[in-house]
Amino acid sequence: MDTENTEKETIIDEITSDNNVNEIESATELTLEEKLQEDLANEKDKFLRLFAEFENFKRRTAKERIDLFKTANQDVLQALLPILDDFDRAMTEIAKSEDEVLLRGVELIHEKLKSTLVSKGLEQVEVRAGDAFNADYAEAITQIPAPTADLKGKIVDVIEKGYKLGDKIIRFPKVVIGN
Repeated sequence: MDTENTEKETIIDEITSDNNVNEIESATELTLEEKLQEDLANEKDKFLRLFAEFENFKRRTAKERIDLFKTANQDVLQALLPILDDFDRAMTEIAKSEDEVLLRGVELIHEKLKSTLVSKGLEQVEVRAGDAFNADYAEAITQIPAPTADLKGKIVDVIEKGYKLGDKIIRFPKVVIGN
């Protein structure tokens, strides 16, 4: 035990000497200063990450809000599409009749409905007989033998019109393709 106490006293004497005290104090100050700088750097890093995360959150929510506004009336427009189809069929049948006044009246109502839907962002997907079939823009109902060789793999008939709201197709056109 005496040896241990002697060693401790020697170490304490060395530490307490004037030169060593100054060195220990300056070393402690530097490590304290370095530690504070390191803590400051860590806090700055946390702040920058939090700020970047918040900016991403703001961008993401703004984009979601814009998308929501664009498609907010999608359900209503989809519910009106069968009515628009019925009008198209009615126009075809009324055009066969001789009643010009009835035809003109139904045409006015039909055009007003179409213009209202277009003003709300509805657009017709343009596909015609003879166009190349693209599964991204049309739905094939059936295949029939192609009436001519140039209609193989192409649209033979459009059964139901397709519509899109902005860039999103809300109803694919239903087509018959040639085999």
